Amino acid sequence: MVDIALEKKVLAWIEGDVSDEDIALLRDTLAKAKDGDVDAKADLESKFEGTLEFGTAGLRGVMEPGAFRMNRAVVIKAAAGLATFCNKKVEKPKIVIGYDARHHSEEFAVDSAGVFLSAGLDVHLMPRMLPTPVLAYAVRAMDADAGVMVTASHNPAKDNGYKVYLGSRIVTDNGRGSQIVPPFDTEIADEIAKIGAANWVPRALSGWNVIPDGIVTDYYADVKEKLFDGLPRSEKLNIATSAMHGVGGAVQVELLHEFGFDNVKFVPEQQEPNPDFPTVVFPNPEEKGTMDMVLALAESEKSELILANDPDADRLGAGIFDKHTGKYRQLMGDETGMMIGYHVAKNIAEDDKKTSTLASSIVSSRTLQVIAEHFGLLYEPTLTGFKWISRANNLVFGYEEAIGFLTVPDLVHDKDGPSAGVLLAQIANEALLNDKTLSDVLDDIAREIGLYTQAQVSIRLDSKEKIDAAVESLRTNPPKTLGKSPVVNMRDALQDNQGLPPTNAIILTTEDNTRVIARPSGTEPKAKFYIETYHAVHEEATFEYLTALRFTENARISEICEEIRAFA
Repeated sequence: MVDIALEKKVLAWIEGDVSDEDIALLRDTLAKAKDGDVDAKADLESKFEGTLEFGTAGLRGVMEPGAFRMNRAVVIKAAAGLATFCNKKVEKPKIVIGYDARHHSEEFAVDSAGVFLSAGLDVHLMPRMLPTPVLAYAVRAMDADAGVMVTASHNPAKDNGYKVYLGSRIVTDNGRGSQIVPPFDTEIADEIAKIGAANWVPRALSGWNVIPDGIVTDYYADVKEKLFDGLPRSEKLNIATSAMHGVGGAVQVELLHEFGFDNVKFVPEQQEPNPDFPTVVFPNPEEKGTMDMVLALAESEKSELILANDPDADRLGAGIFDKHTGKYRQLMGDETGMMIGYHVAKNIAEDDKKTSTLASSIVSSRTLQVIAEHFGLLYEPTLTGFKWISRANNLVFGYEEAIGFLTVPDLVHDKDGPSAGVLLAQIANEALLNDKTLSDVLDDIAREIGLYTQAQVSIRLDSKEKIDAAVESLRTNPPKTLGKSPVVNMRDALQDNQGLPPTNAIILTTEDNTRVIARPSGTEPKAKFYIETYHAVHEEATFEYLTALRFTENARISEICEEIRAFA
């Protein structure tokens, strides 16, 4: 039997929906539920247990009909609310819209364009499916007041999402062209809440502007102007890439070509967009096993550098041949961030150092701050997310450990996989010109600032309450030791976040300078623990010494990971 209140919700949604396919699915599920199908009833309850909330990450959810899902009706209502917000801020707002290759992405983008046009906005739709960084570039390059990117980034195939950027006349400070932060998220959500049924929202079927395809070549040219190092290209440099079935394949390869890197191979099975992501379980280069195909390609081609974009190409997974183990391996995001940060910092002109800032999220490695101090640059810690990192003062490079790298702050106020890829290629090329590899680069940095080793423990749990409880256990009963070293400091970032807004994170530091940070994930049902050890290294340390030290530190951090799993 279906609860009367639930049936009313479903019927009201059907009455206001715009998708014949979604209406048919809901009618069928409702009929089954009323006939006693327990699974159908549970399915309806799940689809209508609430409203898909619009927050600082915009919208993200499973693509199914219903108020608590991602679908055309939800998107149309969100677009209408965003349009009202923009119209209240400025006259004739200019908005750009991008989309990736996921199921319904183009449909959601076109629906949004129709809503924005009917609401009186100056609407510009991307010419085709393109990476998120190109949309973020267009927001600034076209002097738009707002931007929308339809993507669920690295989420599973069943999901989609809706990212919102603000700029030009609405946001004019350091956040111009960045994703939204409070109070804008609440203001937009309030306007969305006022929107009635989706099929009552005025929606043009045509008439918006389509951005010329030259926006992509403009992106290439501007990134090249900002990042090209002028060095000759080593013929030895061989690059293996993967697009992870997303929209970054051609953009990454073509941008590498623009920078003079012509020896680029790609995984053919993953190069073309495919919204079902058939060769990966979870299309996130961070996930174990996701980069296996590009690592195998690199091994067969004897590549010096491995690059893997996530489906919307804002993130970048990277890999190298590790001389210490004799094997190819994936880099931690912190290792990539450290190498790029070091490269950027050492190339800043002396006169500009005191006004140039490196920034990273508080859960990222401490190395970027050490590098900033080493080269005489400024450093700014931020909350997690590029909506915060991009707002750092005088930013020249920012990153977070979740393989996100903001490399061209003047152009793109978000993480940018393709441009991070060419920076890594330039670092690898410079190393080869000096008869070194990226493995040597990591060793050289360790000789200058010490050896920092990172690991993560992610504990997937089935409820927010269990996730919060896992973090709370550290807050109320922290361990006395980690890796046999006494815990000498515990900082609760809800109470003391060192000048940043409070956030639910616990930071533990041991006597031997090991650091552990615990927090709930902002995008996945996980409790996440970030572990980093430190060991001083002499500037004359030999390769053999570093090999032994890396082995010891990896064993030490593995032990701490097991302690965290047992504790949580």
